[in-house]
Amino acid sequence: MNNEQFSSVWDAIENTPEEAENMKLRSTLMMVLKDHITRTGLSQAQAAKLFGVTQPRISDLMRGKINLFGLDALVNMTASAGLHIEMRVSEAA
Repeated sequence: MNNEQFSSVWDAIENTPEEAENMKLRSTLMMVLKDHITRTGLSQAQAAKLFGVTQPRISDLMRGKINLFGLDALVNMTASAGLHIEMRVSEAA
């Protein structure tokens, strides 16, 4: 039995540190967008119009289908929602 511990589920399941970091960023942006839609009471159709995407794309977002979203698309959707993204980079542990 392997008792290796990870700081993130993405560190545990992705093949490389680069893939894990990408997934961490994508999942954070998806959660922020989903929370924004829920908190503001937007319908999926309204969110799609605001974010400049289709309603099925919002459905995929709300269902957490992370494999369908790249960082560029999520950054664009976040900016379209009127949200500001800040990034912090630090040395890996």
